[in-house]
Amino acid sequence: MESLKVLIPTDFSVQAEYAYLMVKKLEEKIPVEIHFIHVLGVPDTVTMDKNGNIQTCGEISVDYVVSQKLIAERNLNNLKAVYGNDIQVHLELGKLTDKIVAYAQHQMFDLIVMGTKGAWGLKEKLSGSETQMIARQSTVPLLSLMCDRSDLIIENILLVHDFSQPKKENMSLLHKLIKAFNAKVHLLMITKDTTDSNSKTIYANMEEFATLNGILNFDKHVLGDSDVENGVIHYNQMHEMDIIYIGTHGKGGLFHSSIAEKLINHIFKPIISFHLKS
Repeated sequence: MESLKVLIPTDFSVQAEYAYLMVKKLEEKIPVEIHFIHVLGVPDTVTMDKNGNIQTCGEISVDYVVSQKLIAERNLNNLKAVYGNDIQVHLELGKLTDKIVAYAQHQMFDLIVMGTKGAWGLKEKLSGSETQMIARQSTVPLLSLMCDRSDLIIENILLVHDFSQPKKENMSLLHKLIKAFNAKVHLLMITKDTTDSNSKTIYANMEEFATLNGILNFDKHVLGDSDVENGVIHYNQMHEMDIIYIGTHGKGGLFHSSIAEKLINHIFKPIISFHLKS
């Protein structure tokens, strides 16, 4: 049976616990190798060798870093005490988002799972949540959630996409979920033009997209709305989906708008974001 190698970044908050409970829900149907990672935020001048010895260039006290490292190690060991020795724990030093992205990609994880508090208003415009930043940078798919979804039953996956130019995307994770949960995929495109002729074209493109990406059990939906974010929210109000699956070009930020990042910050439904091919 296929399995998932999953990375859970943790700051030892309740959001990280939500992520773990979500992974355990996945584990009910598919074998999961669970890894926790904690990143100790320190300047680039602080390094740790393979034996765990700390070195700095004087910007920050070695003793201080060592004390914070010991606290983090105790907290990681407590996770093993609570969740069992089957989980693996890792400690890294550096910038939070950069370390998580690099570690996930280098160690070839299938999925990153993160609880998030979301972000709204000025905070979102200036910095956004760490989860949003990781979705932007990581080529490893990210599953984000804002609350405890341990009661989740995965039967319907909403795949939000622009089907104007159908092509083959990286859908390996989606196929694992479909196979494990026998889930149905709902292809959704939000558009301002819902005329019969345009809808007919979109439906044909959806069929081509499904064929190119090996999706067999699916429905097709076109919804008229002012923008994609509102369209997804409104669609979910009308049709209860279990997980939202959406691609990103990784170009979010102050001057670019990423729908995936907006949904991560604003919607309570579990969301899987993945990088689209250029």
